[in-house]
Amino acid sequence: MVILRTYFYQFWLYYERTIDKSTLIMHDLIMKRSAYKKLLTWKISDNRKPLLVQGARQVGKTYLLKEFGNNEYNQMVYLNFEEDKSLGLFFNQNLNPSDIIKSIELYKNIKINPEETLIILDEIQESKNALTSLKYFNEQCPQYNIVAAGSLLGVVLLSDTSFPVGQVNLLELFPFTFVEFLEALGHHNYVDLIKSLDWNTEIMEPFHNKLIEILKLYFIIGGMPEAIDIYINSDQLNDVRHGQLEILKTYTYDFAKHAKAIDIPRLNLVWESIPKYLGRENKKFVFSKLKEGARGRDYEYSLTWLKAAGLIHFSHNVNSPKFPLKHYTENGFKVYYHDTGLLAAASNLPPKTILEGTSLFVEFNGALVENYAAQELKANHLNDLFYWTNYNGKAEIDFLFEKFPSIYPLEIKAGINLKSKSLQSYNEKYEPELLIRSSLQNLKKDDKTLNIPLYALSIIDNLV
Repeated sequence: MVILRTYFYQFWLYYERTIDKSTLIMHDLIMKRSAYKKLLTWKISDNRKPLLVQGARQVGKTYLLKEFGNNEYNQMVYLNFEEDKSLGLFFNQNLNPSDIIKSIELYKNIKINPEETLIILDEIQESKNALTSLKYFNEQCPQYNIVAAGSLLGVVLLSDTSFPVGQVNLLELFPFTFVEFLEALGHHNYVDLIKSLDWNTEIMEPFHNKLIEILKLYFIIGGMPEAIDIYINSDQLNDVRHGQLEILKTYTYDFAKHAKAIDIPRLNLVWESIPKYLGRENKKFVFSKLKEGARGRDYEYSLTWLKAAGLIHFSHNVNSPKFPLKHYTENGFKVYYHDTGLLAAASNLPPKTILEGTSLFVEFNGALVENYAAQELKANHLNDLFYWTNYNGKAEIDFLFEKFPSIYPLEIKAGINLKSKSLQSYNEKYEPELLIRSSLQNLKKDDKTLNIPLYALSIIDNLV
């Protein structure tokens, strides 16, 4: 039955390929995220608390929450503390939820029905008291539907002890995953196809090749909503690149605005160095290579800041793959951009070069492919990232995938040659039940090695 259903999807794709993209896309109808389902679950939860949504600037937090409010509630109240500084005054007098609600009602000239109104507190990091008030809303007025969001909320929390621990629900929003990217471009049947895959079914070659083409496009455009929106409306990759460079500029502006003066040049140096590290054969982050005389104690906080801002992901080195991996990490680590399209832009990789042949997957030492894998694993599984090296450093597995009680080695292959001495070394030493490789090849299982196409990496949890 599964095989028949999968081939039905593949047959249906013949029709999708004949439809012009412009007839499929209505920009304001396709920007729903996978996180939307989590918002729906939060709304009906018996133990609902104020929701705190985190994520890097411009990953689509505000759009998502406004869409959620407009679709699922009779009324939405939107308050942005960055745009309207006077809003903070409502929380400075006292933190009594009833008084705060009355102030909002007066200011907006509305009446708030707790069960029918979504209150969005955007850029809440600009008001320490507003953040603290979430605790009192949870304790005294849990009937109100309150969602707070902030682009640099994580940075504020590095030094702010007033965070309402245990008093809020948390949701982290990432850039569009590849599956969400397919949805945004109108390729809904390809999404169904990917989600229907199992070990026994290869994807028909025309559709496998088409998915590889779209994946190349994703490596250029990435998952930032603005970049996707530009492509949908202009179909010009040069316009997309311009938009990406503007996003990168806003990040450096954030460094200047929100970091201490002593940290600004360090943040810029670390941020701009990440593509260089990923472009090397050995992608391990080494402080001494930032510049002559650089020391870890001077730059560790910069990495912490970037992670708190949602701009990077860490992958920690493990020498002994035991469960749970976080208890067996070593000192080494890698650093990835939160968005592969922004990495391509920051690295000045020409879109035309990326689209031609398979050069994308082997140039830049496979940096885009590995960064993509990190981005997909982080967004779809929300786990910490880990990689394995043996004790002499001659063998390395790109990622370790935890699924209790097992740990699976995951090798990311950028080129055509699928042979892996590192997988062989890992297999000889630890004898895992399954070896996983993700590459340009179709879904296939040979003996104990499972090859997952790069475009299907999001469903790894369903395949192992």
